[in-house]
Amino acid sequence: MKNKLRKQMRQSLLNMDPMSRYARSLAACKHLTHLGEFIAADVVMIFLSLDDEVDTGAAALAAWQMGKTVCAPKVSWEHHRLTPMEIHSLDTGITTGRHGVSEPEDGQPVPLQMIDLVVVPGLLFDRTGQRLGRGGGFYDRFLAHAEVRALTCGLAFADQVVDHLDTESHDHPVDKLVTDEEVLDFRR
Repeated sequence: MKNKLRKQMRQSLLNMDPMSRYARSLAACKHLTHLGEFIAADVVMIFLSLDDEVDTGAAALAAWQMGKTVCAPKVSWEHHRLTPMEIHSLDTGITTGRHGVSEPEDGQPVPLQMIDLVVVPGLLFDRTGQRLGRGGGFYDRFLAHAEVRALTCGLAFADQVVDHLDTESHDHPVDKLVTDEEVLDFRR
């Protein structure tokens, strides 16, 4: 069932008009950068977008303009691990790795406990904070680390939000979800 949902959402996202994706990405990033938690964060971990995801560029630029440290995940495919690396640009020091994933080439790893906000990608999110990623479990493993004390915030298009997702015990929900249309807070 999860694989069918992933396939359907990937196709839907790939069919989105590029101008619509651009405008909706800007709207989602505006909601994100206006969150009190984003404004208060000193260190923000942000994913470097795939072609079918919300473009996080505007959020990274806003973070730098606010004087924040920005880090992005470097992927270890062999160990199924993400390492947050400080980035200073979206153009230099970024490489395209396996599966078209953009990531820092190298740089300074950021200690997990230093991160205040983790912006989390996903193919689908539900209205309780559960997420369905791309199937590798990288973010679920990363967010399960005891050192990760950051607020977690999903970032997606409104079409990626469903009423309910079936989850498993290792699935890690997000604290908040920001789309181009709304902000949802799941903390109880």
